[in-house]
Amino acid sequence: MIKSIGLYIIFLLWSAQCLAQQEISLYTGPIPNAKDVPDQEVKRSDFVVSKVSRPTLSVFLPPEGKANGAAVIICPGGGYGVLVIKREGYDVAEAFTKMGITAFVLKYRLPSDETMVDKSIGPLQDAQQAIKTIRQRATEWHVDPQKLGIMGFSAGGHLAATAGTHYAKSLIDNPTGVSLRPNFMILVYPVISLTEKIGHAGTRGNLLGPSPSPEQIKLYSNEEHVDSSTPPTFLTHAGDDKVVPVANSLVFYEALQRNGILTDMHLYAKGDHGYLKTPAFDEWFGRCLHWLRQIELTP
Repeated sequence: MIKSIGLYIIFLLWSAQCLAQQEISLYTGPIPNAKDVPDQEVKRSDFVVSKVSRPTLSVFLPPEGKANGAAVIICPGGGYGVLVIKREGYDVAEAFTKMGITAFVLKYRLPSDETMVDKSIGPLQDAQQAIKTIRQRATEWHVDPQKLGIMGFSAGGHLAATAGTHYAKSLIDNPTGVSLRPNFMILVYPVISLTEKIGHAGTRGNLLGPSPSPEQIKLYSNEEHVDSSTPPTFLTHAGDDKVVPVANSLVFYEALQRNGILTDMHLYAKGDHGYLKTPAFDEWFGRCLHWLRQIELTP
């Protein structure tokens, strides 16, 4: 009885804090690459989600008449082991809507051999499906299909960067050929590389398993896949990040620069991993909004 009351209280807290107008299942039919297993998703009282096998998209719309056409898909972080879905998802989405930008929080599948045939492609399938879904329903959500970007934090940044560098190969059913290329990327203390030297071991292990091949590591080290068609990118990272080395953002910035991609990068001396105290949210988020105006994606 006490346990049931506790779970009900957690549900009420989640309901109060998640102000999305709508949460939809990402797939209308069978989930690709999924095994037929029970849903064992866990939602903790600190708004961290684990064991995600049923992906969803939470829709955050600007106030009536305020949408400017720009939209962003937000991928929370958590090392591909959990999703920090409020602080790196819902809270950021609400901030975007205040600026007229439609936001979508992607609750993507967490890699697991128990729930997926090939766990390495599951998150990217979900990111591609989110892009396809929003472009297909752009009129309904007052979105300009040419102003749709993707944003990610930490391992969510790895997913966003993968979506922005691997869009040419569709891993989902896409018979009408909807473009899977995001128009911009926003990467916040992102995991970019899965190499031993600068990659995050937890992210690599959760996505690729304990003994990935050199070919797998190269495939998912996104600095290796930047070309002249990679979307414009905003990067921010702290120099004292002890979890995901700032070298991840640096190598990606260098690759973007070599390929002539419009890029903005803001590094902070302090902030560690997660930007819990510094820099203040308004500081780095304000710079992000300024960059979006610079590249003429928002008024």
